[in-house]
Amino acid sequence: MLTNPYKIQLKSYQTIYRLGKKSNIKYWFYGIIIFIIIFLLLPWTQNIKTKGNITTLYQDQRPQEINSPIPGKIVKWWVKEGDFVKKGDTILQLTEIKEDYLDPNLVARTINQVDAKKGSIQYYENKINTASQQIQSLNNARDLKLEQLKNKLKQLESKLIGEQAELSAIKNETQLAKDQYLRQVKMYEEGLVSKTQLEQRNIVYQNTIAKNVALENKVMQTQQEIINTRIEQNSVEQDYIEKISKVEGDRFQSLSQVATGSGEVAKLESQVSSYKIRNGMYILLAPQDGQVIQAVSAGIGEVIKEGESIAIIVPNQVNYAVEMYVRPVDLPLIHQQQKVQFMFDGFPAIVFSGWPNNSYGTFSGNVIAIESAISKNGMFRILVTEPKTGKKWPSQIKVGSGAEGIILLKDVPIWYEIWRNINGFPPDFYQSDESKKEKNYESKK
Repeated sequence: MLTNPYKIQLKSYQTIYRLGKKSNIKYWFYGIIIFIIIFLLLPWTQNIKTKGNITTLYQDQRPQEINSPIPGKIVKWWVKEGDFVKKGDTILQLTEIKEDYLDPNLVARTINQVDAKKGSIQYYENKINTASQQIQSLNNARDLKLEQLKNKLKQLESKLIGEQAELSAIKNETQLAKDQYLRQVKMYEEGLVSKTQLEQRNIVYQNTIAKNVALENKVMQTQQEIINTRIEQNSVEQDYIEKISKVEGDRFQSLSQVATGSGEVAKLESQVSSYKIRNGMYILLAPQDGQVIQAVSAGIGEVIKEGESIAIIVPNQVNYAVEMYVRPVDLPLIHQQQKVQFMFDGFPAIVFSGWPNNSYGTFSGNVIAIESAISKNGMFRILVTEPKTGKKWPSQIKVGSGAEGIILLKDVPIWYEIWRNINGFPPDFYQSDESKKEKNYESKK
């Protein structure tokens, strides 16, 4: 039986275009729209992504060079690269190469010089004591001599007073003898006395004149003795001043020698201390517990310079931190104790930057320091440390390895974050509750 071809065509048409059947497209459309709206309303954590390196907060925990404090020649290596050492362990032994320190008995010889110089100082000190005693003796002798001259001067002055009194009496007696002689002459002229009586009176008069002249000479001689005694007194004072000055000059010269010797002793003692300290520098010791790496100098007999790096020691005990660099435009968004999520090199992680709580394999940290000065790369350096509570950082990390950080900021809707990125706006500035509490506490103070 033949079928109608139009009917067969109609069935195929109906099958292909699903005529007469109910469509679900609008439900899918509305569902997708609702899902997009809900998705856009979901919270999104704004963040700043940056890369950094693992370091430490304390300078003594960073890898440090072991430098040679003196130039020398390598005698023996006590360790090899990769060895772990403790503080005080011997790393390297050097020997002297400077000719000033080649004498093996240098310290002992310098000590002998110190002892000899101290003995010289002792001799000069004895000389100073002798000079002081000599000055005291000269002062005593001068005082005695001057006292003797003073007594002599007093005696001469007393003698002068007596002679002057005697001279005054002789002058009166001479004047009286003269008057008597003149009266005898007048009486002789009148014939009242004989010539013999006149001559006797004349003799008496001449004797008084002679006594007067003798006493005047005696007074003048005493006066001259007084003058000579005073001159002698001045001469004695001058003589003893010269003697005392000479002895004091010798004493001061000895004091100068003592001061110079003391300075030389101090210098020699300083040299002895320097030589002893230098002898201790021939053995280089480990400054702290750690691992020896990157031995720059090698071999036996190799000469190294002063301050030259010999090896690097990495401390065992390290308080790790991460140093990161942020752009100046992002700096106002960062504050103390701000949370940061990390992905350390070598540790796999699944990261949802907007949903940090849903990330896997990340580690958290807190901002501990923000440098105030810009670095050479045009960015600001911040330091992040391990939190006191929560997930600990892995023990396998090392100083210098890389880390990628995500600094967590404000929670906003996803639509706002998309709108912000489309317009090129920076993340929102905000303060956490902890930073607000800290600022309020500081303002109350």
